[in-house]
Amino acid sequence: MFTGIVQGLATVSAMTERPGLVSLELAFAPGFAAGLEVGASVAVDGVCLTVTALDGSDAAAFDVMQQSLALTTLAGLRPGSRVNVERAARDGAEIGGHPLSGHVDGLGRIVQVRRPENNRVLRIALPPALVRYVFAKGYVAVNGCSLTAAEVDRRASWFEVWLIPETLRMTTFADKDEGDAVNIEIERQTQVFVDTVREAVDERLGALVPLLERLLAAQGSSLDELARPAALPPGRG
Repeated sequence: MFTGIVQGLATVSAMTERPGLVSLELAFAPGFAAGLEVGASVAVDGVCLTVTALDGSDAAAFDVMQQSLALTTLAGLRPGSRVNVERAARDGAEIGGHPLSGHVDGLGRIVQVRRPENNRVLRIALPPALVRYVFAKGYVAVNGCSLTAAEVDRRASWFEVWLIPETLRMTTFADKDEGDAVNIEIERQTQVFVDTVREAVDERLGALVPLLERLLAAQGSSLDELARPAALPPGRG
């Protein structure tokens, strides 16, 4: 498990293609890998990877399977690329963000970047199947960073996050621009709640569901909005 609080940046030092996978070597900030062991988990841009080799306290290697390459942004990495990294949370660790599994649900794409004073605003487009789980003031993980969705447009299928200077300093978001892809992990409790409500509606209303969806859409709402948890916890920006 991870907390969604990025602990630092790492740089890709090498990528080696092997049958069925790519061996990824990362150089960390001094001391990041102190005490890290082979077999341990590290979130790399939000993707849970297993350490396969260590080089002192400042570097490690990981094997990335083809499925992970196909479903995440890791396939686009090159030597010199920077990534967000977080070590697996220890028992009893403070969770400053929200619990993450490191299992990416899909890709988002940055469609707009705004730069108000002392902030950065990213508008991220999502597939409709994922945006139904994102709510204003709710959690969403972007490249392994726990963030708060400030605004959500379910019809246009996007959400926005506001990033404070400290988040920009500790992550790769300062490097991101329009058109860049990002890894998305939705908040699991919200997913369970939304899916449970939708299944209950489908079971009870059956053929009336399309009519209900049209009526709600005419009023600017949706079944997903009705399924919104009553009290979402605050997130992190």
